[in-house]
Amino acid sequence: MALLALVPYLALSSALAPLSPLISRDLDMSAQTLSLGLGLGNAGYALGTVLAVVFAQHLPQRVMLVSYAALSVVGSVLLAAAQDPAMFIAGHVLQGLTTSLLLIAAVPPLALGFGAEKLRYTSVTMSICIFGAVALGPTVGGIQADADQWRPLLWVVAGIAVMALVLTVLTYDHTPPADPSAPKDPLALTLAAVGSIAAFFGASELTSHAFWSIRTALPLFGGLAVIVLLIVIQVRSANPLLPLGPLLSSTIPISGLTIALCAAAASVPVGDLTLTLVTAERGALRAGLLYLPELAGALLAAVCLGIVIERKWLLVLPPVGMGFLAAGIVVFMLQVPAGPTVALIGSGLTGIGLGATVAPALFGAGFTQRAPTLQRVFAMVELLRAVAAFLIAPVFVYVAHSIGGSSVEGTRAVLWISLAIVVVGTAFAVAVFVAGGARLQTPRMTTFLDGDAPALESPPLFARFRRGEVVDDLLPDDPHPLAVEGSGRTR
Repeated sequence: MALLALVPYLALSSALAPLSPLISRDLDMSAQTLSLGLGLGNAGYALGTVLAVVFAQHLPQRVMLVSYAALSVVGSVLLAAAQDPAMFIAGHVLQGLTTSLLLIAAVPPLALGFGAEKLRYTSVTMSICIFGAVALGPTVGGIQADADQWRPLLWVVAGIAVMALVLTVLTYDHTPPADPSAPKDPLALTLAAVGSIAAFFGASELTSHAFWSIRTALPLFGGLAVIVLLIVIQVRSANPLLPLGPLLSSTIPISGLTIALCAAAASVPVGDLTLTLVTAERGALRAGLLYLPELAGALLAAVCLGIVIERKWLLVLPPVGMGFLAAGIVVFMLQVPAGPTVALIGSGLTGIGLGATVAPALFGAGFTQRAPTLQRVFAMVELLRAVAAFLIAPVFVYVAHSIGGSSVEGTRAVLWISLAIVVVGTAFAVAVFVAGGARLQTPRMTTFLDGDAPALESPPLFARFRRGEVVDDLLPDDPHPLAVEGSGRTR
């Protein structure tokens, strides 16, 4: 059900690029209007992460899951049958919104509901859903563009959405609200909506407006400021909708989040820009086939995640993945536009890098929290990942087209920027891990899945430098208990 619900939109996020000229032609839609529709779809995806938390806490969860699946069918049909720009945009926004609603509603129960013995299979499935789908997009889009058609792909997506709805209904099992006492927090919902819509609207306007124009810069930076305000309010709140305080004050989560966000921010524009140049030179079909190793790399990384998910090497996999991602970017820098060999090797390395960074880092961060809070924590993390992955890309595309005098030189400049993000992000994450005194440890999965305690112990941020600070008064039920063998006290 997770595969059927999550793969279509995530695959389309990368498949629609080669199909954009065909869609614009058939629907008489300008490039700016199409960019706006895609941006608002991503805004819906970001907003849905927060909406799903509120609905899950206060409404019957399985009823909501069926509702999300039904709305996903409506959005997919609107998109495939679109006769004008308004119909296309409405379908895409609804599809993006329902995908993140399904993601937050389905994934945490999937991770927690089948016991420790099934967790490795769960982790592989989730990684394939989120990263394999994105990696497959260019190939699928290239095949459709070569056939001069775009509707067949979208009707296939609609059929998959129907299958997801049928499976959701057939497996229906009444599940009560997760926590009716949780805050409804209309302020958080308002800030998430305003911030997401404004930021993605501003980024989409870069298609036809200058970066520092009021129409672009004001909503873009204003939306980001609102999202930051949302995070600050949630951290400082005594009863937050999204419990970010323990997450953002702890070593392993900050280290993991840094890697996840930097990997997402660097990999998406690298893939988009290099693929665009290869498509212009060799055609959509050949370009899509040349980038097929990215899917193989994502699948390999998913298998590696399944192997280490219950081992201490889980915390080592994200930095290793960043090394593969950096290597992929360096390979793409060797030849711009990429030739066949460069495209095959570079896409394979970046596929491994993306799959081996984001998912393992998020699992590591989640394992430092108690299982009952996982859904709410995952929602905020996914909001930040959506911003990093989908918002940075159009900004980098604008940069590539605005500097260097040509798209080739601009792409080369963006590759350097992306490489710097990967290197600096990795160095910072490792420094945070060391400065906090964190250690490699085997996750206590049974304890975690029973809800008794976190699977990983994560010390406070920069614990090594907090000399004289007494941290031994943490209660046994603290989200981050610190323990030393033979002693009940830790300084």
